[in-house]
Amino acid sequence: IGTASPAASALLDLTSTSRGFLPPRMTTAQRDQIASPAAGLTIFNTTVNGNETFDGTTWVGNTHYVGENYGGGIVFYIYDHGRRGLIASTADQSTGAKWSNGGVDETGTTGDGITAGIMNTALIIAPELLVNPNSFFAAKTCADYEVTVDGITYGDWYLPSSSELDLLYAQRSVVGGFALVGNYWSSTENSAGFAWYQNFQTGSRSFQQKITPARVRAIRAF
Repeated sequence: IGTASPAASALLDLTSTSRGFLPPRMTTAQRDQIASPAAGLTIFNTTVNGNETFDGTTWVGNTHYVGENYGGGIVFYIYDHGRRGLIASTADQSTGAKWSNGGVDETGTTGDGITAGIMNTALIIAPELLVNPNSFFAAKTCADYEVTVDGITYGDWYLPSSSELDLLYAQRSVVGGFALVGNYWSSTENSAGFAWYQNFQTGSRSFQQKITPARVRAIRAF
């Protein structure tokens, strides 16, 4: 269609410089009513606003969406047109972990923004383990977390930066499992003795002493 010289290997060749191919559009409920879908069947899912293909076993999204069960947790933020984003674990890793392992020196973890928590977490753990290698604290609790889903083990979790934690707060009802009243640690440092946290009841962000116990929720990036 649209060409006088179709590709020899193609059963159907659509050629245009001004129009695209439009697959069937339907909701998730309508999709699930398709009887015995063939592997390779493709639709546009209007419930999640993305293309999906049946891989022979399940429907696989070509882009990701907030609320999707993916990568060992639940997607709570996407960017790059749904190809990249952040995943939250489905439950808290601690209900009362200290940010500090006992040290009172600055760790230099002032990084903020998307994926800044990855570097922050690594920078926190190294010096804090020197203080007490057998103790547990917020960053290490996240780094030690792992979960296996469908035979795949995900172990690259980290303590979110202050901005990442705020994005998680915005989707707290989608992710679920958060305390109705509780402060959650971020990996962003304020000073030698203080670090940033967020109250998940009010959404307020402030800093408190690193030796103060607070809740911890690990995230990972994709």
